[in-house]
Amino acid sequence: MSNIVEITNLEVTFATDGGDVKAVDDVSLTLAPGEVLAIVGESGSGKSVTAKSVLGLLPETAVSRGAIVLNGKDVIGMSGKRLRELRGVDVAMVFQEPSLALNPVFTVGWQIAEGLRAHGKVSKKQARVKAIEILSKVGIPEPEKRVDYYPHQFSGGQKQRVVIAMALVLEPELIVADEPTTALDVTVQAEILDLLRRCRDEFGAAIILITHNMGIVADLSDRVAVMYEGKLVEEAPAQQLFDSAKHPYTQKLLAAVPRIGTGAARAAARVVDRAEAGGETNVEPVVVATDLEISFPGRFGKPPFRAVDRVSFSISPGEVLGLVGESGSGKTTIGRAIGGLNKVTGGSLQVLGHEMLGFKERKFRPVRGEIGFVFQDPASSFNPLLTIAECVAEPLIVHHQAKDAKDARGRVNELLEAVQLPRTFADRYPHELSGGQRQRASLARSLALGPRLLIADEPTSALDVSVQAKVLELFAELQRDLGFAALFISHDLAVVDMLSDRIAVLYKGQLVEEGVGSDVLGNPQHPYTQRLLASLPVPDPREQAGRREALRLLTAVD
Repeated sequence: MSNIVEITNLEVTFATDGGDVKAVDDVSLTLAPGEVLAIVGESGSGKSVTAKSVLGLLPETAVSRGAIVLNGKDVIGMSGKRLRELRGVDVAMVFQEPSLALNPVFTVGWQIAEGLRAHGKVSKKQARVKAIEILSKVGIPEPEKRVDYYPHQFSGGQKQRVVIAMALVLEPELIVADEPTTALDVTVQAEILDLLRRCRDEFGAAIILITHNMGIVADLSDRVAVMYEGKLVEEAPAQQLFDSAKHPYTQKLLAAVPRIGTGAARAAARVVDRAEAGGETNVEPVVVATDLEISFPGRFGKPPFRAVDRVSFSISPGEVLGLVGESGSGKTTIGRAIGGLNKVTGGSLQVLGHEMLGFKERKFRPVRGEIGFVFQDPASSFNPLLTIAECVAEPLIVHHQAKDAKDARGRVNELLEAVQLPRTFADRYPHELSGGQRQRASLARSLALGPRLLIADEPTSALDVSVQAKVLELFAELQRDLGFAALFISHDLAVVDMLSDRIAVLYKGQLVEEGVGSDVLGNPQHPYTQRLLASLPVPDPREQAGRREALRLLTAVD
């Protein structure tokens, strides 16, 4: 059969104030019917630009050369009217962030029907029936009822299913999925990957999968194209690429993927380092939670919602506790409570010797200087109107250790060097840094006051795998050198395994398993921990096929 897509010598250049920037440089690719092609690479490699070129979704500042033939039609140079006729019918897009792809003021049923109305005359009744049918096919429960729901009434994974339903409603021959699982928990991610697999098997759709996660590539793709700095550096069938990657950049990508089982040796080394440093053995923990409860008041007469239910744990000085669980499990709520950002409603939570149940802000304020916080998204936690130097200096000014950013500049330069950022970056604004650079700056800010306790809330979930590896190594190095205790919050067991001395697993607000990594990950006892482990994709198609089957059996038992 002829190819669905043939990309030949594609070049895409963006016009900027600083001159033309070539984002895609002489890329040629093909895609057969029913095939899954994964295009991988770090941010800025040109993978998303290549994929969006297929739909003609590039901005006006972009100039494209070469040829993109989709079902016999050349997309480059095609008029806007013809492109609109093409989208949805021949090719559809699944965007990275479903919250931005969905209109908050319209029901999901209306938004699915919008595609039908744009490409043909259908009655409201017919469109509603089709919307309900496609929602059912993508696994939305009670589709007859939820077709009238608004996007905010769905979870993150369900919103991604709705976006996939919108892409499938006109049964296109090609689906372009741009990082469709980046912000999702590993359990929800596994469900979305299964859904994409069904799109291929049941709908016969070919898929271009854009991702930086090599585990996802191993799980779903038939063929892999690796891009680096706008160029196609390697292309091969999936199994062949994972068995014998040839290009150094591909080898680096595969080596950067965190793997379960690598943490035991690291944890043992940390214990030895602390003993050699003369750490006291009988010291008071920096955090002690005893039957901790955190509830949020109900609205409109509804009872309170208990987010954390009788959880007990402790963190010793210099120790890293990994807290894992899916969205809604209560892990971020606990982290915020330790920092005094959520109120404790029951039990006991002692932080650096201070009881958080009924605490007074005035008394706790001096303790805040001993607690650092690394947020999940540094782009939203930084003030966009301040330079990086001003952002990093903020804790020093608030706690009266510096009069202003100028006075704190020496300390700021030291912190930037500690997180391996050039001093020249201090005068840049947050939007002028890459995601990994912003996260390093966020880490520098959290360390400004020399904290005894660091709370890291999903600090690498939105980063490329190669950037994530660098940030994790930096975190481990700083923790070893500075000796702070840390609560590392994540839904990725492999990441937590790399950094943690102990791992605690949360499920629906309850602590279901706790212990050293070799026990929790090597011999998990609770079904939820077993499901988390099976949901984590690994960069090996053969092994991943076995894990996928194990997950299917676990889910069937549930």
